Amino acid sequence: MPKETRNEEDFANHIAQIIATNPNDGWIFVTDQLNTHKSESLVRLVATNCAIDIDLGVKGKSGILHSMESRATFLTDTTHRIRFVYTPKHSSWLNQIECWFSILVRRLLRRGNFMSTDDLKQQILNFIDYFNSTLAKPFIWKFLGYPNSA
Repeated sequence: MPKETRNEEDFANHIAQIIATNPNDGWIFVTDQLNTHKSESLVRLVATNCAIDIDLGVKGKSGILHSMESRATFLTDTTHRIRFVYTPKHSSWLNQIECWFSILVRRLLRRGNFMSTDDLKQQILNFIDYFNSTLAKPFIWKFLGYPNSA
């Protein structure tokens, strides 16, 4: 059984597979600030797919590849057809989205019966309308941080 990994190569391969589904389209990926999301592999992937033919430098020494900060600057460049948007450090808005997707899964998708992808899309849109008109309310974030270790 293959072992789960979270290295830069795995993430870059994942992004490459997504891009390959529509290789000429523009892509904006929203990620957190994990170091694998600002990797040398990812910079090289974006440069290749965007036909950016420049010297990228040497990781840890020079150019765009010099640091995570310089790589992030390259990856967030709005002139690139493929770019990244990084959520703020220690932000919790993704947790709110995860809560909502959990509701969608529990109330619609888990026991749903869908005749086609168009039917699935329509049922999701109908659920969103229903949810927003009858159930929507702010999520109350209760996480207060981890206790200090003494």
